[in-house]
Amino acid sequence: MTVDSHAKGAVDRRTLLRLAGLSAGAGLVAAATRPAEAHAAAGPFQHGVASGDPLPGGILLWTRVTPTPESVPGSGAGPEVTVAWQIAADADFATVVQAGEVRTGPARDHTVKVDVSGLTPATTYWFRFGLDGSWSPAGRTMTAPAADAAIARLRMGVVSCANWEAGYFAAYRHLAERGDLNLVVHLGDYIYEYGTGDFAAGDVVVRPTKPEHETLTLQDYRIRHALHKTDPDLQALHASVPWIITWDDHEVANDMWSGGAENHTPGTEGDFGARVAASRQAYAEWMPVRLGADGHIYRRLRYGTLFELSMLDLRSYRSEQADRTGDDVDDPDRTIAGEDQLRWLTDGLIASTARWKLVGNPVMISRLDLATLPAWLLGPLGDLLGLPDNGVVLNPDQWDGYNADRERLVDALRAARTRDVVFLTGDIHTSWANELTTRDTGPRNPAAAEFVVPSVTSDNLDDFLHTPAGGPLSRLAADLIRATNPHVKWVEMDGHGYGVLEVTTDRCRMDWFHLADRTKRDTAARWVAGWSVGTGSSRIRQEPAPAG
Repeated sequence: MTVDSHAKGAVDRRTLLRLAGLSAGAGLVAAATRPAEAHAAAGPFQHGVASGDPLPGGILLWTRVTPTPESVPGSGAGPEVTVAWQIAADADFATVVQAGEVRTGPARDHTVKVDVSGLTPATTYWFRFGLDGSWSPAGRTMTAPAADAAIARLRMGVVSCANWEAGYFAAYRHLAERGDLNLVVHLGDYIYEYGTGDFAAGDVVVRPTKPEHETLTLQDYRIRHALHKTDPDLQALHASVPWIITWDDHEVANDMWSGGAENHTPGTEGDFGARVAASRQAYAEWMPVRLGADGHIYRRLRYGTLFELSMLDLRSYRSEQADRTGDDVDDPDRTIAGEDQLRWLTDGLIASTARWKLVGNPVMISRLDLATLPAWLLGPLGDLLGLPDNGVVLNPDQWDGYNADRERLVDALRAARTRDVVFLTGDIHTSWANELTTRDTGPRNPAAAEFVVPSVTSDNLDDFLHTPAGGPLSRLAADLIRATNPHVKWVEMDGHGYGVLEVTTDRCRMDWFHLADRTKRDTAARWVAGWSVGTGSSRIRQEPAPAG
């Protein structure tokens, strides 16, 4: 459906030199020139532009058009139209290296996805879309380096859990303004399915969602995705760098598993399979992500010899969550990843020739023992972590509820002596730096490092406790968690924000940044911690200052 001109883009020499580690700073960093500011506006391109899943010779481009006033998201109305696209070697589009046209219409909610190939590896490009003489805001993207390219440094933003009603997406704005990122990794809960006011610990709705009711149908999920894509800070970050994304539960329903969800009642909300199909169709339309032929989202992307990133799906194949500790959480027949995906992950990590093996991991894999926490904390912390009301030790929605899968993975990594594995995790709205151990290995022999990023906006401990952020109760909670879990080296329970991961040939480092006030669009962000792991070791160490 596309007509391409196959002229090759000129090599971005500055980018290639940095990729090779030959320029000052010896790092892969984003070009200084920023795309024109993206924002929601009238006209055909109201939902911005985006790119994703970079390959050495390709990139996926995305937009959505509103060709007529009635062609609003989820309406099923409006004509089929032909949308032009261009990808250029410069921000002014003086050197267009590929161009084409693609048809879209109400059958795919007027979204557009173009999988461009034939590009130069490790090169910065600009892209845009056109309809009836109007051009979209320009986006900037970057292809991945060749698989054997010797990369010295790369920085990425890491985010998770963006509840529209809980606040503004200032975390996305701060990441977009940095100018030193090569990509963004989103670990899930890009949207939330709840109706207005249904997911607010303090009963405070900063900005009401659309539709106002819980999302159940294809129309509902399309409207919810479209609402998020009108946020100017989200648009700016999508237009600045390519994203690599996976889903968690709220893209469908809370605590989803392969056959149902905590937040789905078949008697009143219909067939769960139909709900999943509707949500997945809307996701495929609205997100800049490549899905497999059977719709699977787990996949692996490589950045030269520096790292491979394995993005997981821990919802589609998992067994139902256990409702108690004991034999259920240790049952070898229960799985969080599914047999095929767990084998794919394990074999890929062991066989990888990249320096670092990164894992995009939607829910926390490190053990969490809460046995000694007091009753006043078990209630709100149990709500946050999905614990049953009686305050049992394990969170059955995390890897803790599927010990057999975690032990199979860790045992295989140890047997193969696979090192330099780092899990990048979201989901629980709080910030953690962990060393991955099992009950058998104990705290002295970690198999991997884990860095958990906070929520962009979604409620965390102080929101549930109705106390000031950073107050004594939250500090005490963090102290108790560390005392019970020696592999948890740092935890902060209140901050909302984002992480910045810097990967170099000798270390992998996460810096955490927290917002001053998620309810204010122009809120400031501050650095709160940095932790790193060196090659050949899974021991993490604290950093005294932000990365330069």
